Amino acid sequence: MSPLRSKGLQFLNRREYSRSELRQKLAARAEDEAALEGLDALLDDFEARGWLSDRRFAEQWVSSRASRFGASRLRAELRQKGVADELIAEALGEAGDNELARARAVWQKRYPHPPQDLNERGKQLRYLAARGFSLDVIYRVVGGEAPEID
Repeated sequence: MSPLRSKGLQFLNRREYSRSELRQKLAARAEDEAALEGLDALLDDFEARGWLSDRRFAEQWVSSRASRFGASRLRAELRQKGVADELIAEALGEAGDNELARARAVWQKRYPHPPQDLNERGKQLRYLAARGFSLDVIYRVVGGEAPEID
């Protein structure tokens, strides 16, 4: 068994990886140019055997982080991990139905009381925005109307 193959199996044994992410980790460990050239074939073999799946990775990523983050942030993280847009849309489609409830839970955990003034309201709005929730959802959670955009 090649060193890259055994290292790849060790990585996959711990958690799911996207193809791009695993390729990057294994490329850093390639000893020579020949090992680096065979890396795509190795990853193809992992996918054919069902050991590596971007779809499964995206679903796992979303399910583990959806309770704390909004769809925008999850989408950005998955793109950074090299997952295709259609797989991201599928994974987020399952978790996107309850974004308002998730945002409300995140907000209430951090801020048990509604904002008392504009500074506090701005702080709470920024908190939810940094976690990737949409503006519509943020304004519905924190209260008040969304500002008119011309």
